Amino acid sequence: MEHTSMSDDHTPQQEQMPASDLPEALVAALVEIEQYVGASGWDQPARLFALVRTADLVQAEPHLAEQLTVTSDDALSSIEQEDFRDGGDLLETLAGIRWSPSVHGCAMSLERTFLPAGLEDQIPSDPEEANRFVANHPQHQEIRVVVGALRDGSTHGLARLVDQPDELLGGHDLVPALSQALAQTLR
Repeated sequence: MEHTSMSDDHTPQQEQMPASDLPEALVAALVEIEQYVGASGWDQPARLFALVRTADLVQAEPHLAEQLTVTSDDALSSIEQEDFRDGGDLLETLAGIRWSPSVHGCAMSLERTFLPAGLEDQIPSDPEEANRFVANHPQHQEIRVVVGALRDGSTHGLARLVDQPDELLGGHDLVPALSQALAQTLR
């Protein structure tokens, strides 16, 4: 999958995809993003991707035709937004983003450390202390999530635990706040 920056001069035109095909295309794009990010290992920063129809991308950027495969009319390609920097409050950063009409959706990959259920009452209320506590707790777990949203409101998320590298979990409401924040960037 090609992950490039798209110039404003060559943005593909948006066409409506059949609603029934959107979730499958979204899931496929998220799997490719997770594999792409995972190839660089763990300890990655938050990464933002535009999702565009592959056929439109090939039409707008013919030189990419050899690198991209159009598997169906609704196939999506991801374009990493290499200038994206999480300024600390991820949801606040996303609130300031708006996509051009040629973008059908967006996705984000991020990694977090968490504790298993039942340990919430042990976490300090101070955010910095809480981060240290979770990072140093013997039961902490590392997770990578890739969440995406489309203009029609479809959302999906994938997750991989560092200690279970062969398992990829998925679901519609995997990370609801992030799904909503990404969907908001498309309005």
